[in-house]
Amino acid sequence: MINNKDKVAVVFGVRNDSSIAYDVALKLHQSGCKVALSYVEDTKDEVLALMDKAGMDPNYASQVDVRSSEQIDQFLNKVYKGLGPINYILHGVAYGNQKVLCYSLPGSTEPAPSYLDIPFEDLMDSFNISAYSLIRICRSAKELLAQNASILTLTYNASQRVFSGYAGMAINKAALENIVLYLADYFRGQHIRVNALSAGLIMTTSSGAVSGIRRLRKLGKLAAPLGNVSADDVGNAALYYFSDLSTNVTGNLHFVDGGFNIMGVPNDEE
Repeated sequence: MINNKDKVAVVFGVRNDSSIAYDVALKLHQSGCKVALSYVEDTKDEVLALMDKAGMDPNYASQVDVRSSEQIDQFLNKVYKGLGPINYILHGVAYGNQKVLCYSLPGSTEPAPSYLDIPFEDLMDSFNISAYSLIRICRSAKELLAQNASILTLTYNASQRVFSGYAGMAINKAALENIVLYLADYFRGQHIRVNALSAGLIMTTSSGAVSGIRRLRKLGKLAAPLGNVSADDVGNAALYYFSDLSTNVTGNLHFVDGGFNIMGVPNDEE
């Protein structure tokens, strides 16, 4: 087991126990980290209950809208003053409404919005939460990070390949991956590493909004050499980046998708 005794980790993006971010937070806690979670108004009770069940200290959990620099500042400073310099940050936040993801609302007789008709304002709000928030978090954390700190975000292969059900969110993931590269260069002077995990499609609350999710999971089972992955697989990979094992790894896009990203078509043997 990786030993993170007394290190401090901040996790953005836990919604419930199906969240990839929660699996990462749990593994950080089990490895010895002091873990602080953010939540939003409608997830507060769920997140605090999960922390209590896992034996995490809830005193440093805070409600944070990642569109607000002030709220991020307050959260990170609270953690820094109470627990010390921050070693690890997970950015696991993403959001896109049905106009961005181009799907019809349940029970609606209206057709799904067209990709060409994605409203600019909706896309920009989605970008603000899903991509630009990583810059905002890093700006707030810059002076609060420990030496050799590690920052990690979660992305998806729709940034590079077409998954029609992902629509406008793919724009955000492409931007997010580019942001990782530039942040990795920006933080070179502090020897802080910034990386991204590109997870396979996992059944979470957020992925439930993706049109055709079950068909995509079936495709992943057929196409990926190792089949579909779980949040546990992604959490294990994250722990590598949240440890001294990855001290000199930065700007990396790490696929945890059973090898789906290397395939052109499913293997006929399946």
